[in-house]
Amino acid sequence: MFTVTNEDIAVVLRDFDLPAELISFTELQRYHYEQDEPDSKQVRLIVKAVTGGRSFVLRFKNEEDAPQEIIEAQSRFAAMLYGHGIETPKAYTSDGKYTRLYTINGYDVVVTAEDFMDGEIREVDPSTAMDTGALLAKMHCAAENADAHVDSEVLFDPLSDNDLFFYDAFERRRERLTAVNGALYDSIARKHEELLSRVGTLADEPKYAVQGDISDCNLYRTKDGTVGVFDFNRCGDNRLFFDAVMQAVFEARLMDYPADLEGRQEEIILSSFLKGYQQVRPFTARQKEVFPYLYALIDAFWGEDMSWSDRSPGTTFDEADDASVEQWMKDIYKRETDLKHTV
Repeated sequence: MFTVTNEDIAVVLRDFDLPAELISFTELQRYHYEQDEPDSKQVRLIVKAVTGGRSFVLRFKNEEDAPQEIIEAQSRFAAMLYGHGIETPKAYTSDGKYTRLYTINGYDVVVTAEDFMDGEIREVDPSTAMDTGALLAKMHCAAENADAHVDSEVLFDPLSDNDLFFYDAFERRRERLTAVNGALYDSIARKHEELLSRVGTLADEPKYAVQGDISDCNLYRTKDGTVGVFDFNRCGDNRLFFDAVMQAVFEARLMDYPADLEGRQEEIILSSFLKGYQQVRPFTARQKEVFPYLYALIDAFWGEDMSWSDRSPGTTFDEADDASVEQWMKDIYKRETDLKHTV
């Protein structure tokens, strides 16, 4: 297992021209690659290093999809945003680069250094959602104005693989679904193609670098109330409208919310996020036309629903009776055809 010592941390601090009088360090995040592959040399370790009066975040990485040149580009994008007044931690350089390669304890790792930020946001209320939407819009404006690009895959591209909705999980079950109700299966498949075609009318919009993963563990609020963002691990190029909508849906569905929003959180948080975004960067008429179709596509094939997670506890899709399967299909079709969500 990859480990670091006080001496390792002190060397990194010196190399990045940071105070090297290390007082302590603690792990903030660790991916345990060795649990599945005991001999794995992949690493993702994030530590907080405390020196006299200051704290820094050091990231140690060795991942197949994140070579040094990608991490360098992601870091440079974050630094560009910082230089344009976006609230994000200051990143530090070593010999003119934001990344440095080390061999530590037998592992080759790429290391970055940045300021540690207090005030991590754990719960999203309407005010936070609006502030986050405005923050994302400012980031998008900065990326477009700077013609910033990072050649890496993102989480939320509806025209590619993404982490929100999965039509392929529906399609893989075709044999069972057509046996239950073939006409309904065909209707869902045709409607999916229609939605995807509508969304695809924006495929000609240019791509720019995006942070790619605004979430509860990647947001913080400063003492003066400003919302900021860190962790550019999923930074890459995306169409800015797609990033805005899918980040908004993520924040409206997959975070923690105040108890008084229970049952209403998606409607309120989504609306607040998009309102904050459009106060800074309004959607075009063409983008507004596409929004209901994109939302329906996400909603119909929402990842958790495709995994059957909201059905009877302990019942898998293969174990479900035909009536339950048919109802699941009807729910999907209803969501596909519901175009009432607008901006």
